[in-house]
Amino acid sequence: MAETHGVIRSFLDWLYKASGVAAALCLIAILLLIVAQIVARWVGDIFPGAPNYAGYMMAAASFLAFASALNGGAHIRVSILLNAVPPKIKWMLEVWCFAIATATIAYFVYYAYWFVYWSWKFNEVSQAQDATALWIPQSVMVVGGGILLIAFADNLLAVLFKGSHRIGSNIVDQSFGE
Repeated sequence: MAETHGVIRSFLDWLYKASGVAAALCLIAILLLIVAQIVARWVGDIFPGAPNYAGYMMAAASFLAFASALNGGAHIRVSILLNAVPPKIKWMLEVWCFAIATATIAYFVYYAYWFVYWSWKFNEVSQAQDATALWIPQSVMVVGGGILLIAFADNLLAVLFKGSHRIGSNIVDQSFGE
């Protein structure tokens, strides 16, 4: 049993880091798209669809970074109340918060999935020059949301069964008055 738990833990940690790396790669892709568009203008050409692709990459970077940011402690958490209450009440507040967050993101992922499904089913394309099938960039929203759902459920289970979450402390953010 402990070996299975270790494999699952390793996979989840890898999944959160991989989604963060994918988000970073999306940011690099945005940079490359902007540079390509600048170079195209310098040589008197155009790069049709570059702003749209950059927008798709920005949305992908945002959704893919959510779980990594959560576990890294980069999400905003108001811990003044949690630090001021007794441990039992702190535990109940954390369970309540993680349960609400897990339910909310599950609701989002469910409807985002159907949104992408119907975009695929009706073969919706962007109205710009690129005419990209919209289900492709939209599906990243479901993937990133799904990984965030796993991260919230992971932290909820950690609080329930171990008594504490797995969110790291981001000292840099805290030094700016968080």
